[in-house]
Amino acid sequence: MPVHIVRFIHQNAPRWGVIRKDRISLIEGDYPTTGDFICGNTPEELERLQDGELRLSDVKLLSPVTQNQQFVCQGANYRQHMIESGMDPDAKAYNMIFTKAPSCIVPANSNLIKPKSVRFLDYEIELGLILKKDITSGVAITESNLHEYIAGVVIVNDYSARDIQIPQMQFYKGKSFRTFGPVGPYLCLLNRHEMRYLRDLRLQLRVNGEVRQNDTTANLVFGPVETLAELSTVHDLAPGDLIATGTPAGCALAIPSPAKQRIGALLPEETKWKLFMKAQEGRTQYLKNGDVVEANIRSSDGVIDLGVQRNLVVEQA
Repeated sequence: MPVHIVRFIHQNAPRWGVIRKDRISLIEGDYPTTGDFICGNTPEELERLQDGELRLSDVKLLSPVTQNQQFVCQGANYRQHMIESGMDPDAKAYNMIFTKAPSCIVPANSNLIKPKSVRFLDYEIELGLILKKDITSGVAITESNLHEYIAGVVIVNDYSARDIQIPQMQFYKGKSFRTFGPVGPYLCLLNRHEMRYLRDLRLQLRVNGEVRQNDTTANLVFGPVETLAELSTVHDLAPGDLIATGTPAGCALAIPSPAKQRIGALLPEETKWKLFMKAQEGRTQYLKNGDVVEANIRSSDGVIDLGVQRNLVVEQA
């Protein structure tokens, strides 16, 4: 069975534990980083821990991914999201990769701080993959050896300031404000036979109770095998590093149709972006002060349940 892990404050220090039915079993040992924890434990060992001595309601949860880990992201990676963005998923021949600042990683239930300068704040529920071992050169990754490279999965919300990301072409800047990367609440460790769940997870996001995003990982364009194999040829990865695999359709962002994009390409830059901003102003889906965003990911049989993220949007003082 998959093992669900939490990181939390206990006796004024960060600790790790196995969560079962709102009870936490303490894991012995000091693991300052996610990489240390992954290297120091196996799902088989942790599954043998006795029922928990702590109640989930009595502890303060932390992100199961520590801020020293790399935060790598995929863009436009769900079929319907690509279609609503004016792209053809069957014609896309490249994997869009970018990064977020690890300093934006916060616990799952943190407030989302909306900077005063940001007008169009958007949500993006994503499945996060947690790396299991060092990758320092190109490797041949297949479905049969994927378990050697992926330790488990988490919920990620890739919050984005669209008025910075799109007009300025600044993915890193527009997505890296502090609090823009809640992770957790749970890290689910997977064994070899549970890797099949990576294509059977439903992602659902609500804003103030209204469903905005709802899709399954079966509709990923570039899956974990292709993505890890490609990244291994580019740069080093370490245990505990996080790869966010893209978001489904339903974001607040409105992308102009391909025809409008072609027309926009002929316009002066200032005119083009004024029209873009005007189009976004009519989108009531963008997040506002006081909104509550809830995100959850689980398998169809309920064996994997990554918990629920709840973020209250708070305007920066």
